[in-house]
Amino acid sequence: MRVINLFKIAFKAIVLNKMRTLLTMLGIIIGVASVIAMLAIGEGSKESIRTTISSMGSNMITIRPGADMRGGVRGSASDMQTLKYEDYEAIKAQSTLLSYMTPVVNGSGQVINGSNNWPSTIYGVNPEYLKIKVVDLQSGSMFTEAEVKSAAKVALIGQTIVENVFPDGQDPVGQMIRFNNIPFKVIGVLEEKGENTFGQDQDDVVIAPYTTVQKRILAIDYLNQIMASAVSEDDAPDAVTEVTEIMRNQHKIGTDQEDNFSVRSMEELISTFSSTSEMLTILLVAVASISLLIGGIGIMNIMYVSVKERTKEIGLRMAVGGKGSDILLQFLIEAILISITGGLIGVILGLGSTVFIEKFLNWPTSVALYSIVISFAVCAITGIFFGWYPARKAAALDPITALRYE
Repeated sequence: MRVINLFKIAFKAIVLNKMRTLLTMLGIIIGVASVIAMLAIGEGSKESIRTTISSMGSNMITIRPGADMRGGVRGSASDMQTLKYEDYEAIKAQSTLLSYMTPVVNGSGQVINGSNNWPSTIYGVNPEYLKIKVVDLQSGSMFTEAEVKSAAKVALIGQTIVENVFPDGQDPVGQMIRFNNIPFKVIGVLEEKGENTFGQDQDDVVIAPYTTVQKRILAIDYLNQIMASAVSEDDAPDAVTEVTEIMRNQHKIGTDQEDNFSVRSMEELISTFSSTSEMLTILLVAVASISLLIGGIGIMNIMYVSVKERTKEIGLRMAVGGKGSDILLQFLIEAILISITGGLIGVILGLGSTVFIEKFLNWPTSVALYSIVISFAVCAITGIFFGWYPARKAAALDPITALRYE
C-alpha cells in the first residue's frame, strides 16, 4: 500500500504540472526516437546489403590477379596479367568444393543498333555464368560450349541495353548489334534485376563467349578473373582455402612469398560491408544518445526545482511521521515515471519515423526488438540516475527548516 500511495502522489504531482513535465520529457522523447530510428536504418542497411550481395550469387567465389612487385615497384591488380586459362583448368580439375566455374574477361564500349547506341560493358564468360550469378533468361537461350570453342559472335543483353538500343519495342532476339564495331547476334535477353545497393545497374550488360571477347574485342590471352560457385554457403570458406592452395601450387609460390592473386567469397564481402554499416550505426546511435543525456539532465534540473518548490510539503509530511526513505522513493518514482513516459512516447515516435523513412525516403529499415528493450532500460536507468540526487536532497531536509522555508 505504501508504494501504491507513493505512485499516486508522484502521478498527481506530474499531472498538476503538465506543461513542465512535457518539456522535461522532450529530451527523452527525442533521444529514444532517434536511437530507434538510427538502429532501424543500420539494421535495414545490413539486411539490404546481405540481400543484394546474395542475389549476385550467395555461394560465389572470385579469383582475381593480385598486385605484384616488379623492379621494386608494386603494380596495381588491374594491370596484372598473371591469371591464365591454365589456372582455370587446374582449379576445375583439382577442386572438390566448386559446382560451377567460368573464366571472365570484360571491357567497355558502345552497343550500336542502327542509329541507336549506348555505352556499356561486355563480359566474356562460359555457359555456367548464369548459374553462378543466379540470373535467368527472359527470352532466347544461352550460348553453348561449341559456340565458346568457335569464338562465335553471339551475345545476351540486359534490359537497359534493350530499352536504349531497341526503343521501338522490337524483339531483340535474332537481331544484330555491334559492340565496338564487332557484329553480334542477340540470342537471349536477361531478366531484369535493377540496381543493387551500391547503385550499379545490373541490367546494363552484354554477355558473350569469353573466347570471342578475348580474341575479337580485347585482343588478350589472359583472364581478368575466374568466377566459381561453392557447393553450398557452408562450404564457401573451405572452397576459398582449397582454391588458394591450388593457385599457389599452380603459380609455384613459396611459403615465404606473397600471393600474386586474391580469392574472395561473397560471405567476406557481406562481412566487410556489414562491419562498415555497423560502425556507422554505432556512430549515429552515439550522436542520438546525446539527446538522452540532455533529457536526463533536464529531469534532474526539474526535479531539483520541484524539491525547492515543495519544501514545505516535504517538511509537513516528515513532521507527521513521514520517513526520509518515503520522501526519497516518492521523488525517485516521479523521476522514473517522467523518464519512462517520455520513453514510451519516444518509442511510438521512433516507430513512426521508421515507417516514414522507408515509405517516403525509400531507405531500407528494420526495427529490432532489442532496440526497444534497450531504449526502455536506458529510460529507467536515466530516471534513477538523474532523479537520485534531487530525491536524496529532499529526503535529507530537516523538517523544522523545511516548515519555515519561504
